[in-house]
Amino acid sequence: MPRLPAEMVENRGVSREERPTTGEAPLIGPVGPPGLHVMSYNIRRRFFRYVPGSPDRWEQREPLLARLLADERPALLGSQEAMHVQALSVSRALGPDYRRVGHGRNSDQRGEGCPIFYDATRLELTAWRQIALSPTPEKPGSRGFGNHVPRIAVIADFIDRRTGKRIRHINTHLDHVSRVSRERSMALILEQVEDSESPVVVTGDMNTGIASKLHRIALASDQLAEAWWHADQRVTREWGTFSNYRAPARGRRIDWMLVTPDISVERIGINTRRFDGRAPSDHEPLQAVLTW
Repeated sequence: MPRLPAEMVENRGVSREERPTTGEAPLIGPVGPPGLHVMSYNIRRRFFRYVPGSPDRWEQREPLLARLLADERPALLGSQEAMHVQALSVSRALGPDYRRVGHGRNSDQRGEGCPIFYDATRLELTAWRQIALSPTPEKPGSRGFGNHVPRIAVIADFIDRRTGKRIRHINTHLDHVSRVSRERSMALILEQVEDSESPVVVTGDMNTGIASKLHRIALASDQLAEAWWHADQRVTREWGTFSNYRAPARGRRIDWMLVTPDISVERIGINTRRFDGRAPSDHEPLQAVLTW
């Protein structure tokens, strides 16, 4: 799957919906084999104090997030900023068939995490691990690339129970301040891609757009391709994925999905669904149907 030149990206035969997602129908919903529904979603961490009227309040957002996830039911969900209590809520929303791997980013395994949730009736977990995005990846809570908080990646290997095919999922949340940290973290992620004998999908909040140097680094070796560019169908516009609870708008897509060339992207879209005008998170989830 070669990378497409920028001038060709808009010339593929795809659907580009102009309006945000406001209805009750899921954007993609449950998908049967051989397609696999994959979602990347920064659910916005829970805080203990909020300014009056803040849309961040978890007790107000939790039921909205639960409705969206119960409708979409991705077979693989790479989440970001999930505190432990929020991970429990996501598990409840997805239902008893789902499992999760990954823990908090701190040295005591608490704090924000990037857990991967998966439908255990569809996918069998064969191995997983969590690494620090630092010079000492095996040391929990370690830093060292210029980021002031720990950054992590969760790597999970699966067998599709329905097709017998293997896939690796890498989920991450890169630093929001340090460009150097993002670039050196991506180098570690690329090592995990190269190490895999299976097709790989990488999801995450990369905290920078696809016009960035980081994106060029991720695609430079042709180990990975940009899922949005190679989708057979785009079911939404390429909305900016950090809306901060405002109305959807065109802007930087800082939430990415990258795939190895042996993965095909049937459909992809950005879910801007609102519930009575309210958003479940300050980010919009990125969703795709993959085959390999």
